[in-house]
Amino acid sequence: MNKKIKIPENIKNVLSVLYENGFEAFLVGGCVRDFILGKVPYDFDITTNALPHEMKECFKDYKVIETGLSHGTLTVVSEGENIEITTYRKDGEYQDGRHPLSVEFTPSLEEDLKRRDFTMNAIAYSEKDGFVDFFGGIKDIQNKVIKAVGNPYERFSEDKLRIMRGIRFSSQLSFAIESETKEAIFSLKDGLKEISAERISVELDKLLMGDNVYSVLTEYAEILSVVIPEIKPCIDFEQKNPYHIYTVWEHIAKAVEKSSKKIEVRLSMLFHDIGKPRCFTVDEKGIGHFKGHEEISAEMAKEIMHRLKKSNDMTKVVSTLVSMHYIKPSKENNDEFSDKQIRKILSKISREEFFLLTDVLRADSMSKAEFALERLPAIDRMEKRAEEMYEREECLSLKDLSVNGNDISDLGYKGKEIGEALSFLLDAVISEKVVNERKKLIEYLTKRGL
Repeated sequence: MNKKIKIPENIKNVLSVLYENGFEAFLVGGCVRDFILGKVPYDFDITTNALPHEMKECFKDYKVIETGLSHGTLTVVSEGENIEITTYRKDGEYQDGRHPLSVEFTPSLEEDLKRRDFTMNAIAYSEKDGFVDFFGGIKDIQNKVIKAVGNPYERFSEDKLRIMRGIRFSSQLSFAIESETKEAIFSLKDGLKEISAERISVELDKLLMGDNVYSVLTEYAEILSVVIPEIKPCIDFEQKNPYHIYTVWEHIAKAVEKSSKKIEVRLSMLFHDIGKPRCFTVDEKGIGHFKGHEEISAEMAKEIMHRLKKSNDMTKVVSTLVSMHYIKPSKENNDEFSDKQIRKILSKISREEFFLLTDVLRADSMSKAEFALERLPAIDRMEKRAEEMYEREECLSLKDLSVNGNDISDLGYKGKEIGEALSFLLDAVISEKVVNERKKLIEYLTKRGL
């Protein structure tokens, strides 16, 4: 390969320091892979034959961060950017399924590249030597193949997270996984149980955002079931419903693929129907139903999100979206969402959550039978009318009411009764039973009571 990577000046300066001190130095890993893929490289990592103490001496005039130095990594700050430089090394025995107990420094670049996960990530580059590719990584990138370096069973046994990384890369890059590598992934999948929830969570998010996500979710459902066992009952579960042309899991995977690339939405689609197998019934006509599946799925989503160490805010948003994904236009309103419906929705969730919810509703409709697409224009119109309601500053929440807690207290309500009275009035305004004027609200409450 004759192309040259355009290396930023601050990275060139770091490389030059090593060269001037008589050492080898190469760019390695993701930045090299991305360049070959035609992407703009970022996050430049450097590998060198300089030993840790020699690197420290080379960069004595730079700000450095020594965390990781015992494993051969020195972080050099160049023009405000942290650049990791690592000594060529061979990893010792792995005992925790993630990290080597020890590392051995080596003068050999080939030995260093040999320890890496996939051939596409085991290519080095320097302006002097060009691309150094001992394991056929360039060819694999050109052929859109993910292949382990050396023996895949050894690579995945060393670091079990590589199993998730492999399928994540397949989703992100739309690459197929080479047959022996794939065989090892399935054979060693239970090793993912040893990986921390935080690391699984990061890889899962990246996987969900990939363009090839449908193929990966369906082809590697068995792998994902190791870290999210709730997936397993959904696989091959026939829905027996005219709205659905896919099994539960295929529908979930298709909904993820069809959804907007916002992580809250993609996680919501991953979990939106995960409770269906728990509430499946068949009527006398042989049609399947899933009554209450949205609430069951929301509770399951909450559990899974906590298990994956997601933030409380993210968990709340996703479980809320899942619980509301089954709202439908009103039959009495010619299959349109009525203004009353829209106001009720807007009173329960924030403005940001509402527009995430419309994304969820679209993705759900687009992953069913073709006639379900007829609902899309109604969702668009609902979104437009909601925007108009916001622009008109309609009463959509307690803070929009023309009365407050003091007004209610003056009527003799106490403690939690005040909050209940305000909620009662908000519901009345949204349901168009009373206008949002202070005098009218007080009269309404006085006459009707809670």
